Amino acid sequence: MKDPLDRLTPLGVMVLGLLREGDMHPYEMLKLMRQRHDDRLVTITNGTLYHTVARLCRQGLLDEVGVDRAGNRPERTTYTLTDAGRSIVPEWVRRELPRTDCPEQFQIALAEAHNLDRDEVVDLLCRRRAGLLVERELLAPGRRKATDRGVPRQYLIEIERALVLLEAELGWLDTLLSELDDHDFAWGDEAEPAAATTDPEPREAARR
Repeated sequence: MKDPLDRLTPLGVMVLGLLREGDMHPYEMLKLMRQRHDDRLVTITNGTLYHTVARLCRQGLLDEVGVDRAGNRPERTTYTLTDAGRSIVPEWVRRELPRTDCPEQFQIALAEAHNLDRDEVVDLLCRRRAGLLVERELLAPGRRKATDRGVPRQYLIEIERALVLLEAELGWLDTLLSELDDHDFAWGDEAEPAAATTDPEPREAARR
C-alpha cells in the first residue's frame, strides 16, 4: 500500500499547512496563497486548488464543516483538518527537510518547518548539511581531475554551477543554524502570534 506521504503533492502540503491556521473555503485559501506569494513555490490555479482540496477530502485529510452563500455568489464549502490531516504535515516536513535530491519539496518543507520544534528543525537541517557536504566532496574532486586532464571548460560549467549553489546553501545553512542555536531566531511560541486568516501581512512579511 502506498505511503500516505507519497500521495501528498507540494500544493496539498501547502493547503494542509494553511488550514492549520483555521477553517477556510477554497476561495479564501486561493486569495491568501496569492497574497502571500505562495505561487513562487507551486503553481496555483482555481482548477488545481479545487482538485487538490477534493483529493485531500478523499484521502481523509479534510472534512466539510459548512456551506454558505453570500448574495448571488455560488455556494462555498468550508473545510477543516481531520486529525490525520493535522499530523501529516509535520510528518512530511520531517521526511523532506533533510533530503538533498528534491529541491521543490525542500522549498515547501522549509516554508512549513515552523510546524516543528526548534530542536527538531536544527537536527533535520544538520542532516541536510551533512548530505550537502557529501555531494560537494563527490563533485569537487571530479571537476579538478577533469580540469587537470584538459577537459574544456564548456563541458564543466554545469558542475561549476552545482558547486557554487552548494557553497551558497552551506553558507546560508551555517548562518541559520547558528541563529537557531543562539535563539536569535524567534521560533514557535517565541514568534509573533499567527495572523487571522483575513490578514496575511504579518506572515507574508516574515517570509521576505
